[in-house]
Amino acid sequence: MPRMLVATAPRKAAIVEYQDRKIAANEVMVEVEFASPKHGSEVADFRSESPLIDEFYDQDWHLILPRSAGEKKGVEFGSWNLGNMWVGKIVVKGEDVKDYSIGERVCSYGGIRETHIINAIGNDRLLKVPTGVSWKSAVCYDPAQFAFSGIRDGNVRPGDYIAVIGLGAIGLMAVQLGKKIGARPVIGVDPIAIRREAALNSGADYVLDPGECDIGLEIKRLTGKLGADCIIETSGSAGALQSALRGLAYGGTVSYVAWAREFAGGINFGREAHYNYGRVVFSRAASEPSPDFPRWDRKRIEKTCWNLILDGSLSGDDIVDPVVNFEESPSAYCKYVDTNPELSIKLGVAF
Repeated sequence: MPRMLVATAPRKAAIVEYQDRKIAANEVMVEVEFASPKHGSEVADFRSESPLIDEFYDQDWHLILPRSAGEKKGVEFGSWNLGNMWVGKIVVKGEDVKDYSIGERVCSYGGIRETHIINAIGNDRLLKVPTGVSWKSAVCYDPAQFAFSGIRDGNVRPGDYIAVIGLGAIGLMAVQLGKKIGARPVIGVDPIAIRREAALNSGADYVLDPGECDIGLEIKRLTGKLGADCIIETSGSAGALQSALRGLAYGGTVSYVAWAREFAGGINFGREAHYNYGRVVFSRAASEPSPDFPRWDRKRIEKTCWNLILDGSLSGDDIVDPVVNFEESPSAYCKYVDTNPELSIKLGVAF
């Protein structure tokens, strides 16, 4: 029987068997070769810290409200298949499927498991992965979208001074995008050495360690006292936001991409934020309608980011690290995603 990686309890993972059903005429079955989890919002669920376990976001009210008594929780431990994106080859296809072939390599959303059954008719999220496009870049398709929205929502333009705080997959994609747009300098900020190194490989002009310097002051020094026109914050820490407000240019914008937890302290709006006419824009690629709707919607963001991956403008080759075998995935998930994230950038799983 095929197997998948499941969250059996908060902060515990295991490989379990499952039974595949027969595919429908509009579907394909994919044998997965590589996969990757989502380190940000997914780990909050894994730790049982997400507000969306007992609450939900109501699209009508635009509020987070309590779930009804007896309603399914946002995360069902014991059945939740961990993971975000996968790459694999089609091994079976339904009789109505015309646009995909047996043996073709594809990518889409879904958990870390040995097989996926997915609709293959009119499905914009079942993406063909051409020869020459690395699987590491393909599984960065999702973080690329949030980086892309962060750049757009921050109104980053050629010649802007920008900083990216938090150099996980989203932050590193934002570094690449900023450099492609023509922002100079692009400054990366992260306490983790391997992430700073990846930022330099991704085009960052400078990298800073918040444990070694005053980040706001260093950003001002590197920009001739002006500060960054835009700071993209992906880490979600209180100290990072305070540093962003400190390093921001007068009238600049913090593009807040992170999904933050409740701040226990460390934010003081009575300091630089009070004097410098800064703006904080909350950015989320998945929220509809987007600020530029109807010209831009999620589908356009997705299509644009996939094309940037296909033409090599965005790469995940320095982002997916480490890569482990599927058999190691339970312990690796707990180690690299949950307890010791400083040892990784974005976990990859090879089957």
